[in-house]
Amino acid sequence: MTREALAVAVTANLPVILWGAPGTGKTSAVAALGAAAGLPVEVVVGSIREPSDFSGLPVLRDNGTWFAPPRWAERLAAEGNGLLFLDELTTAPPAVQAAMLRVVLERAVGDLVLPEAVRIVAAANPPDQAADGWDLSAPLANRLIHLNWQISAEDVAEGFASGFETPEFDLKDTAGPAAVAGARALVGAFLRVRPELVLAVPDSTDRAGRGWPSPRSWEMAARALAACDHVHAEEAVLAELVLGAVGEAAGFELLSWRRNLDLPDPATLLADPNARLPERLDRLHALLGAVVSHVRADGTTATWEQAWTVVARVAKTAPDVAATAARSLAKSRPEGATLPKTMLELAPVLRAAGLLR
Repeated sequence: MTREALAVAVTANLPVILWGAPGTGKTSAVAALGAAAGLPVEVVVGSIREPSDFSGLPVLRDNGTWFAPPRWAERLAAEGNGLLFLDELTTAPPAVQAAMLRVVLERAVGDLVLPEAVRIVAAANPPDQAADGWDLSAPLANRLIHLNWQISAEDVAEGFASGFETPEFDLKDTAGPAAVAGARALVGAFLRVRPELVLAVPDSTDRAGRGWPSPRSWEMAARALAACDHVHAEEAVLAELVLGAVGEAAGFELLSWRRNLDLPDPATLLADPNARLPERLDRLHALLGAVVSHVRADGTTATWEQAWTVVARVAKTAPDVAATAARSLAKSRPEGATLPKTMLELAPVLRAAGLLR
């Protein structure tokens, strides 16, 4: 499942790190993934790099200082896309890890910004298996989805008997903005129920070096959720990505909560004004988030107007939930759409959402 999770993450442009023992084929797998995706691969080994290899070397240029990027960054920028493979992160000293932060988060290498189409994959050996190993710093760990890379004895035995084959990857397109917005709404509804999980900084060094909950890692979890739903990935693949982003405890809670939602389909709800609505507030938040995402994906005036009918129904029992959805719907108004009569009944809700004065 890890191979499938890696393919989904790279396709969705989510930064990911593979954790595994030395000599288990992480590098060859990433090279094969790049070939399958038609992407040039640049391998940067952290243990032999200096901070300036990521922050840039200062040189005089145009009567100012230019932080010149290394050649690997220039090649990726010239291609316009690619796969940046940051290898041996746990053998990179803290100063080098700190310099990598901007590369992973902002795609900045010196004064050069890598194109958005450049994917980032990292690999690391557990500190106890790495020569002169360091724990991954918490800020860097929180910028990556953590996957455990393992190989089976059966695969190794088969490789010695018949030859080791190049790993194959099934790459598909990924979710669009509307689907990602829907996943964000779902995660937001969950965090309303469990606000203490919005940010939970680990209290130990070893735990801080893996996935843990923060607004940044919840964003990655939402994008992973949208990407997995788009390609109909198995639940195990989704679990690897979500747990790798926010950690096991928080990730299992989200997945369990999501399985028990049992929400009506947004299209069915919009077509039937008398469809039953859930009573729990967290389910209402999740449902209206799905409705707004459906409206954005549909893009028609009729669907947009129908959504206001649903918001009006919710406003009778949960005005705060309706206000959040009203704000999102207002931003998604199709060009030329007129305000439906239903909105006249929503004056208090619209005022609470900042849409009326």
